[in-house]
Amino acid sequence: MNITDLLTALRTHADKPVRFLLPDGGLIPAHFHITEVGHVTKRFIDCGGTRRTLETCLLQTWVHDDVDHRLVSGKLAAIFDKAGDVLPNHELPVEIEYEDGVVAQFPVESSEIIDDQLVFRCGWKHTDCLARGICLPGECAPAPQPVSCCTPGSKCC
Repeated sequence: MNITDLLTALRTHADKPVRFLLPDGGLIPAHFHITEVGHVTKRFIDCGGTRRTLETCLLQTWVHDDVDHRLVSGKLAAIFDKAGDVLPNHELPVEIEYEDGVVAQFPVESSEIIDDQLVFRCGWKHTDCLARGICLPGECAPAPQPVSCCTPGSKCC
């Protein structure tokens, strides 16, 4: 789900409480706060030597002892409005950051109304080899191989 999709859901259901359903079926506690709306840019080189960039909108949640706190959809939309030029565009995918023993990030995949609440379903993030054609020959279509990379048995990845 990108920012545009998220904002559409928030503005369509402005009076509904917001909840985040984690991929394991648990919910972020209803009294969470959104402490950051951020634009995250990750620049990296994959194990095959290709330079890559990944951009997301990251919403950091925080759960404290203010158990009476409830965030409604319209207020979260207003928080986005304050973000202004922090977000370069609204096509960025949205992720939720949540701490429950460890800090984890979850992509927001969809939204629906459940029990008169706007519930955003989150998915899992996974690691992957982005240069499979080089590092794991035969697993996908052959890619042009750099001269000094990833020969079978080289343990480059």
